[in-house]
Amino acid sequence: MSGSNTKSIFISHTWSQNQQCWKKVVGWLESDPDFAWKNCSSPDTSALPDRTSKSLSEEITRQIASAQAVIILSEMYAANSDWIDYEISEAKRLRKFIIGVAPLEQGSIPHKIREASDLMVSGHSSSLLSMVKYIV
Repeated sequence: MSGSNTKSIFISHTWSQNQQCWKKVVGWLESDPDFAWKNCSSPDTSALPDRTSKSLSEEITRQIASAQAVIILSEMYAANSDWIDYEISEAKRLRKFIIGVAPLEQGSIPHKIREASDLMVSGHSSSLLSMVKYIV
């Protein structure tokens, strides 16, 4: 679905091959036929000219810049705090609405994510969908 109400969303990710949490959230957003959204995030590095830290950072910034909102996944923070911290910092610098998502599995919400988020939601599809649809 597309149109003037289409939401542009960046979902936090890392540059690793394991993107299960990211894929799960993409699936949630795609599961609602009445919700139009554009995925501004892509963990695929194949189109990048190089994979230096600078190039990867520039690509993250480009992805976030094109979004209305940034979804930060708590579950990924422990293993990828450097990239998630960068995403949070860029989202704040670019004045994007930040939605923090509690871990999909049991676990605590990192303080940095709780503090940076304009809104925190539980790690369930219905919670995230309702907030993204009506807040952003």
